[in-house]
Amino acid sequence: MSKEFLECAKIINTHGCRGDVKLESWCNTPQILAAMKNVYLKNGDEYTKLKVKKAAVFKQFVIASLEGIDDMDKAMEMKGIILYAKRADFKLKKGEYFIADIIGLDVIHIDTQEKLGTLKEVINRGSSDLYVVDTALGERMVPVVDEFIKSVDVNKGIFVKPIEGMFD
Repeated sequence: MSKEFLECAKIINTHGCRGDVKLESWCNTPQILAAMKNVYLKNGDEYTKLKVKKAAVFKQFVIASLEGIDDMDKAMEMKGIILYAKRADFKLKKGEYFIADIIGLDVIHIDTQEKLGTLKEVINRGSSDLYVVDTALGERMVPVVDEFIKSVDVNKGIFVKPIEGMFD
């Protein structure tokens, strides 16, 4: 079952003295996060809406002014907080998917249909992501490039064409 709310950012610092916050974007691009009209705080199973008064991309980060956070003290209290967005607020293109929807999927050899493991984590560092796959022999990393990842189906699994030794 798809989650209604998805992690989209982390408040990593304050910015200025009027309560603005610096956000680490967990969206495909910081521009997607900066365009959000609302973000949400999670408290247990409840989500509280925060209106985004203004937001702008600054390098790879987003500087945002959030409703109810209007001075540096309040902004400082928010440091380290994870922000959420409604799934419905994102517009996915054909072939795109949410990372939250693929964690836990089977990783399957495209030629033999053998289950190689389960997707445990997606690491985003640099030019391409890395899939961390939990296998019977421990964790294995697979670069998310066309050479290895042949298709991703949120209902069936992640189909890969590994090179020799990748899953040994």
